[in-house]
Amino acid sequence: MGGPDGVAVTPVELDAIPDVPAFAVDAPPALIVIIGRLGAFGDAPAVVASGINPGPNTGRSTLHSGTVGAALTAANMGLSGVAVSVGYSDHIHFDTAGVVGAGALDWVAASPAKTVLNVNVPNLPLAELRGVRPARLAPFGTVRTTLGETIDGRLQVELRATEDELDPDTDTALVVAGYVAVTPLVGIRAAVDVELEAAAAVEQSLGLSPAAS
Repeated sequence: MGGPDGVAVTPVELDAIPDVPAFAVDAPPALIVIIGRLGAFGDAPAVVASGINPGPNTGRSTLHSGTVGAALTAANMGLSGVAVSVGYSDHIHFDTAGVVGAGALDWVAASPAKTVLNVNVPNLPLAELRGVRPARLAPFGTVRTTLGETIDGRLQVELRATEDELDPDTDTALVVAGYVAVTPLVGIRAAVDVELEAAAAVEQSLGLSPAAS
């Protein structure tokens, strides 16, 4: 069927839970949350579970992550959200991340509205996890974007493993050490201590007289 604004929405059946309504949506995760909140799939949810993403979303990666973005979009629309990611390799332990994510979802569902939790799971069997730790955001994730050679006018962008040592209580370091990293997040908000200065500077650059106070 056709979704809002031409978004393609297709009913699907999930083998493990055939009685649960499910849809495949050709759209970015945040947009899926928006149309779900508007009732595209039935009653609006109270909680959004985003993921499981193959590859950690730690450090600065949280800013660019569609998985985390969906959870933050949920909070922006009055809902709560949990984003779950797992370490990447040739064999990904989605089963481990699923068990961890279900526990996180239970906590988020029982928390106040607009709660957002970012959960990063090591790519290990469940029995090999070292535990769960609260985590600060690291200054970078498990990989960094670097520029390679320009070949035939095409710029090569590469992802390379991070080698710098990080504080042990950051999300990237904890996942590397075998711990589940749990980080509550808040969305974009105004920096009120600079907003007046910024507005005045832009106004001056336009040659306008100061706004009446």
